[in-house]
Amino acid sequence: MTDQLKRAISAAKTAQANQAEATRIASSSAGDQTFDMSESSYKTSHTAIRKARRFAMQGLYEWLVTDRRFDVDGKLGWKDNAPHDIAARTRATNAMHTVHIGYYHEMMRDIPEQIEALDALISQHLDREVDKLDTVEHAILLIGAYELQNRVEIPYKVVLDEAMKLNNHFGATDAHKLINAVLDKMAGELRALEVQADTNANLRTSQKAAAKQPEVSSADSIETAAETESAIVDEPTASNKPRISANKANVKRSSASKASANINDFKASKKSANDTKD
Repeated sequence: MTDQLKRAISAAKTAQANQAEATRIASSSAGDQTFDMSESSYKTSHTAIRKARRFAMQGLYEWLVTDRRFDVDGKLGWKDNAPHDIAARTRATNAMHTVHIGYYHEMMRDIPEQIEALDALISQHLDREVDKLDTVEHAILLIGAYELQNRVEIPYKVVLDEAMKLNNHFGATDAHKLINAVLDKMAGELRALEVQADTNANLRTSQKAAAKQPEVSSADSIETAAETESAIVDEPTASNKPRISANKANVKRSSASKASANINDFKASKKSANDTKD
C-alpha cells in the first residue's frame, strides 16, 4: 500500500468522524438527546469529570437565568434556551477533547429534569427560599445534590470537595460556608451509612493513636519525683561545700616549708653540741 493511499484512507476516516460529530450535535439541537457515558473518543479521568462539572455549572447558570426563570415567572413565550441547545452550543464553541462529554450531557439533561426534587432537597437545609439564592450558588448546589442522590459511586467527601472547587472558581468569597453547610447536612441524610462508616473509621484511627502513647502510673510518677528531689539535695552547691581552714593543724605544708624547717633544726642541734663541749 503506497503512502498516497494511506493518506487518502486517513483523510476519509477523519472526514467520517467529523461528519458523525456534526450529526450528533445537530440531533442534540433538534431535541434528540442520545448521550453516551462511555464515549471512547473523549477523556474519562477525574480531571475530565471535573471539567465536565465546570461546563455543566456554566450551562446550568445560563439555563437558570433564562428558561428556568421564565418558567417560574410564567413567561413561557420567552423560553427559547433549552438545556440541550446550551450543551450543543458549548460543544460547538469550546475545545471539549479533555472533557468527559458523557457526564457533561448527563448533568445538562438530568438536573433540569429533576429540578423540582433537587430544589426540595436543598430547601430543607436553607434558612431562605431557593429563589433567594445567588444563581452561581444555586447551580453548584444543584450539581452537589444531584451527585449525592444519583451518583453513589462518587464518595460524598469528593462531592463536597468538588463543590468547594467550583465555588472557588466561580462563586463569591464567603459562599463556601453556605454550600458546605447545606451539602454536609444533605450527605448525612442521603449518605447516612457512608458518613457513619467514615466517622467510625476516624474514631478507630484516633483510638489507635492514643493507644500508642506510653502510659505512666501514679506510683512511677511519685518514685521519679522522689529520685529527682534526692539528686537535687545531694548535689553540692556553693553553700554546702566543705571549707578548708588555714589554721587547722593537719594542713599539709608545701615541700619548700619542709626544707626550711629541716635546716633550722640542723643548726639548732649543732649549736647545742658546741655549747656542751665548752
